Amino acid sequence: MHLIKLCVGAERVEDLTDWQATARAKGPDGLPRHVTRMWPKRAEEVLAGGSLYWVFKGLVLCRQRILRLDEVVGGDGIPRCGIVLDPAVTRVAATPKRPFQGWRYLSPEDAPRDLPQGREEEETLPPALQTALAEIGVL
Repeated sequence: MHLIKLCVGAERVEDLTDWQATARAKGPDGLPRHVTRMWPKRAEEVLAGGSLYWVFKGLVLCRQRILRLDEVVGGDGIPRCGIVLDPAVTRVAATPKRPFQGWRYLSPEDAPRDLPQGREEEETLPPALQTALAEIGVL
């Protein structure tokens, strides 16, 4: 089982990787993590090889393997879920996705396929062009 989440404030995969390179985005172990309010009820399934798929401007463009889920207590004393991620980002076939709040479960059957080896380093197309190509099934 996977998770899918909007990458708010980012337009490109490079925006995500740049953010995750900062100290603020990393946990005490130096690994990137995303802190969220809700803890997955299906945590065991997610931790059995799941990834976090990131949506940029209406397109799923990449994923990161989920390594573990840590409890993170904020300055307000409220416990939250820290999704600890593998720093390696795997680009996937651009797939349209409507906006939603928070994160959602994503079944393996519905997950976008990884890009073939060698294509992951291609220059990113402008978001509007990626969306148009994905809508007609070219990407």
